[in-house]
Amino acid sequence: MSEERKVLLSVRDMKVDFGSRRKPFHAVKGVSFDIYRGETFGLVGESGSGKTTIGRAIIRIYETAGGEVIFDGQKINGKISKELDRQVTRKIQMIFQDPMASLNERAKVDYIVSEGLYNSDRKFTKEERAEKVHQALLDVGLLPEFASRFPHEFSGGQRQRIGIARALIMEPEFIVADEPISALDVSIRAQVLNLLSELQKERGLTYLFISHDLSVMRFICDRIAVIHKGLLMELGETETLFRHPLHPYTKALLSAVPMPSPDHRTEGPPLIYDESVHDYATDKPFWAEIEPGHFVRANQAEWDKYQKELT
Repeated sequence: MSEERKVLLSVRDMKVDFGSRRKPFHAVKGVSFDIYRGETFGLVGESGSGKTTIGRAIIRIYETAGGEVIFDGQKINGKISKELDRQVTRKIQMIFQDPMASLNERAKVDYIVSEGLYNSDRKFTKEERAEKVHQALLDVGLLPEFASRFPHEFSGGQRQRIGIARALIMEPEFIVADEPISALDVSIRAQVLNLLSELQKERGLTYLFISHDLSVMRFICDRIAVIHKGLLMELGETETLFRHPLHPYTKALLSAVPMPSPDHRTEGPPLIYDESVHDYATDKPFWAEIEPGHFVRANQAEWDKYQKELT
C-alpha cells in the first residue's frame, strides 16, 4: 500500500449491540480498520458475522455502542451536529442488497432517485432535479424515460441500477455497497461489478464492498478484511490473502470457493473452522500487524507459528 494514500474512513474499536441493556447481543465486538481514499475495501464473512452491521453503523443507520468512526477527519458516530449529519448523508451513500425491498414500490423512479435532493442544503428547482435524475439514469446505463415508471416494471439488474443512481445523484465520496449483486442473476452480476468499477474511476469514489463471496471480492477489491462473529480475523491486500492466508478461518473460507475448472479444484472437502480447538482461555488472542499491511488475530502461540510461515 502506497504511503501517499490518505485515509478517508477510520474505524476504531467499533462495537454494536442489539437487544436490551440487561441482555445485549454483541453483534460487533471491537473492530478497527482504515479505508484509503479511492480504494475498494472488502469486508467478507458468513451470514450473521456482523459485516452488514458495520456498514450500517458507518452510515448511521445503527447506533454504535462504543468506538469511533472518523470520516475525512471528523467523528461521525454518536451525537453530532445537524450540519455534520447532513454532510454525512450527502458524502456517504449506501447500495442495498435487495434491489426490490430497498425501493419504494409505490413511487416512480423519478422520485426514488431524487428523494435525497429534497433534504439537501441546496434547494433545487423541479427542472434541476429532473436534469439530475436524467443524468444519473444515463450514468448507470438506463434510459431517462424510465423515470416515469414504477420499480415493479424493471428486472432485478435494472432495479439495482436504479439503487446505484439514487446513491450517485448525491455526488458522494464514499459508498457502502452491501452485497449489491447477491440477489441478481449470475449473468447480470458482472455487468453491475463493471459498472461500479467504471464509476469509481470516473468519479474517484471509495467503496466499502460487503460480500460473502470471495471470488467476487478478488475481482473488485484492493484489500479485504475477514470477519467472524463480530471480530476481524485477518486483513490484507487481496492477493496476499488469496496466495498466503494465515488465519484458519480465512483458509476455511477460501477452501469453500467453488472452482469452475476441475483441474484447479483442491483435493478433499472444504476446511471447517473450529474455534474450540484454540487455546484462547489462557492465551488470549490479539489483533496486530504481522507484516506491512497484513493484520491477523492470534494468540501468542499462533503468532509465533504465523511468523515462521512468513520467513
